[in-house]
Amino acid sequence: MLTVKEIKESVLHLFFPHICTGCGSDILNVESALCMRCVDAMPETNFELHPDNPVEKSFWGRLPLIGATAQFYFTKESLMQHLMHQFKYKGNRELGIQLGRMMGEQIMNSGRFHTDALVPLPLFPAKEKRRGYNQATVLCLGMAERMKIPILDKAITRPQHTETQTKKGRIERWKNMEGKFILSDPDAIKNKHLLLVDDVVTTGATLEACGNELLKAENVRLSLATLCTATR
Repeated sequence: MLTVKEIKESVLHLFFPHICTGCGSDILNVESALCMRCVDAMPETNFELHPDNPVEKSFWGRLPLIGATAQFYFTKESLMQHLMHQFKYKGNRELGIQLGRMMGEQIMNSGRFHTDALVPLPLFPAKEKRRGYNQATVLCLGMAERMKIPILDKAITRPQHTETQTKKGRIERWKNMEGKFILSDPDAIKNKHLLLVDDVVTTGATLEACGNELLKAENVRLSLATLCTATR
């Protein structure tokens, strides 16, 4: 016989279908935004397991990091591009939290990242208001559930608007980000090993600028993690 919970879930699914964000399948756990087929298809990098991985190497000579990782590879016209679009531009906050949980689980299990707190890369306030949330903060919410460490989202701010980075070269991106972050609460992060979090790393100019500002606080050590990397 069906339980009361199963009957309730069946009725809710009839009127409010719960489908996979990745492929549209309705064969998935009621608490998940993704079916197991899509989860298995997500292109993991496993960078969290390996020192001197491509993300860490990309910051050599630019930002003194303890460690760095990106969870998945990002390519155009791929499942990850679709998921990123749903998360960043279609308001799918639940998907972002689930992706954050996946990140947090993998980072915690790697044994390489002994961090004290999560710091989401801040958005320019008007952009965050327009989008409805900061995607890095949403990822941190999921990560914090697994890693059991606090989120420090007031320590650094981004008061100045920056031009889009999409069509800029590496030097132009770096100049575009110069002086755009302000360390607003250095006492909140002093003597801590921070994990700076964002959704994607390409040239790393934005993360570099933010990371260097965080390192101005007393005795701060820094690692970083992103959901995706465009590097193969």
